[in-house]
Amino acid sequence: MIYVLSAMALLLLGAIVVLFSSSQKRNLSWIGAMTVCGAAILASIPAIQILSAGGAEQFRSPWPVPFGEFFIGLDRLSAWFLLPMLLLSALCAVYGVGYLQQQKNRSLGPVWFFYNLLVLGMTLVLVARNAVLFLSAWELMAVTSFFLVTFEHKSESVRNAGWIYLVATHLGTGFLLAFFILAARETHSMDFNVWAAQGIHTSHLAGILFLLAGVGFGTKAGFMPFHVWLPEAHPAAPGHVSALMSGAMIKIGIYGLLRTLLILGAPEIWWGWLLLCVGLTSGILGIVFALAQHDLKRLLAYSSVENIGLITAGIGLGLLGISYHEPVIAIFGFAAALLHVWNHSLFKGLLFLAAGSVAHATGSLDTNRLGGLLKKLPWTGSLFFLGAVSICGLPPLNGFLSELILAAASLKAVIASSPEIAIAGLAALLGIALIGGLAAVAFTKAFGSVFLGEPRQAPAANPHEAKMAMKIPMLLLAAGCIAIAFGAAMLPKFLLPLSSQLSKTDPENFSTALQMPTSLLAVIPVCGLALIVLFAAIFLFRKNLFSNRKIAESGTWDCGYAKPTARIQYTSSSFAQPATNLFHWLLGTRRQLQKPEGLFPDKASFSTETPDFSHEELYRPGFLKLNWVISKLRWMQQGHVQLYVLYIALTLIVLLAWKFR
Repeated sequence: MIYVLSAMALLLLGAIVVLFSSSQKRNLSWIGAMTVCGAAILASIPAIQILSAGGAEQFRSPWPVPFGEFFIGLDRLSAWFLLPMLLLSALCAVYGVGYLQQQKNRSLGPVWFFYNLLVLGMTLVLVARNAVLFLSAWELMAVTSFFLVTFEHKSESVRNAGWIYLVATHLGTGFLLAFFILAARETHSMDFNVWAAQGIHTSHLAGILFLLAGVGFGTKAGFMPFHVWLPEAHPAAPGHVSALMSGAMIKIGIYGLLRTLLILGAPEIWWGWLLLCVGLTSGILGIVFALAQHDLKRLLAYSSVENIGLITAGIGLGLLGISYHEPVIAIFGFAAALLHVWNHSLFKGLLFLAAGSVAHATGSLDTNRLGGLLKKLPWTGSLFFLGAVSICGLPPLNGFLSELILAAASLKAVIASSPEIAIAGLAALLGIALIGGLAAVAFTKAFGSVFLGEPRQAPAANPHEAKMAMKIPMLLLAAGCIAIAFGAAMLPKFLLPLSSQLSKTDPENFSTALQMPTSLLAVIPVCGLALIVLFAAIFLFRKNLFSNRKIAESGTWDCGYAKPTARIQYTSSSFAQPATNLFHWLLGTRRQLQKPEGLFPDKASFSTETPDFSHEELYRPGFLKLNWVISKLRWMQQGHVQLYVLYIALTLIVLLAWKFR
């Protein structure tokens, strides 16, 4: 664990240096970014070794905190989540150097201080093996990300987004605190290894712990309806921070859930059904709400909810495979979820960085105002297109692989002997098909409205391509999407041992059953290469066909308009309207229409807004009622220190009386 400890020490040192440094802004940014890159390289060394050869590493040290111990460990599960987090953290840090150069009159020391501490917190969460240490790291991750989200704190909308995020993440932490207290009371230890060894013998208590962990970790991951902070925080944060939070931080919620499953032992049947339902609900609703968004980063945030739903559905199928004694379904359900963790980190990181480049170039992310950017931002547009193809699960890129494995697990469940798991498999297949179709519409809308056509309004008139420090991370993430797709034959070596650990099965006993999907993964790169060659041949044939012909440009038929303008193009809202109309009863879209009046009207407008139903119907009314109740207790706030000391003393007396009752 010396490499992991060195990486965490380097992150802490880098945070302190950038906070108190008087260097120029560019030098300060490079100091912060290089310490993150160095830490990522150091911590990746043992993670790669463990994923390749197996085994585990641990480190213990006394810690003068009640019930606490500085106990960290690295196994396959931690390593699987640690590697994409470190990779994305380093690339986003390099991207941030170029992205933050536009901040002319802002000190960059605090933003790099919190960025380094955020990476430190995420690393420590993934390796913590003591409940107190885990919660401390979890709080560090929450607080530092709050300060990064509110970087542009002068904007009221950014401040509101920050407070929504802070409240949501601490509500989730409250459930985790209850989970850890009950588990520690049952096992008389704060040690995760002791929890896993002893197990939770009471099924009733195990169910309660599972629900507490599901809400606590699900809030961080973005399960519906605990997702409300994502579409608020991601648009508010700087581009590289949004990419890191969506691509890496929300996956730590998935890690916590999987770690909980290893601790709790044999799952109850209803656990799998619950996660499958939550996953499919989050996936479908996430992409439906993404369709209705005008802000590009808000669209990507809802898309993260959708992808977290796919991951959760895979975990649910894995648990159902265990419960119904279908080991192949279990292995492939977990394998699909684990692979999609990596895939989502790559393509969602790429998409958020590309969105950040659009905002950096134009000052806007409104898809109804942008357009025609592919001509001015060819690198950003091409890389966004590659990420969009990948996130839609289209061949030959990496998103196709994880969704294919999930579909294979679902199909295996459909033809299983148990009718109950067959129903689960059929529901998963239908959900995957619906999510994939809606995702294709959503990202066709996103790419088409932003990069194709003509600029609709002034902000997109004179854009500039991203700096080299911003291009390189996007290129590397795009290369990662391609590399996983064409390295599919190597995936079983890394996926099957970890999947079998989660499903508590031995993959060697199912070599015959696993032969078909493994062979399929080996064929996919060949098919992908053939597809690329086919497209290249068609392109060359077309180019050769028109090589000796004169091609001219002219205006299209304009229906009698003498001077057509860019405003007559489809907006992103009008493009998605046929799809959003199918779900109008769910979206609750608000429309504002100013009709044209008179024979020669000079004013007319139409706009739509789609509020989040969870925010509007669940949380806002609840917090308004809570605020009303608390306001009735305002008489206790007298402003006298002596009175507050009396409150503390009375509270201590009540606690002592309860303890010694």
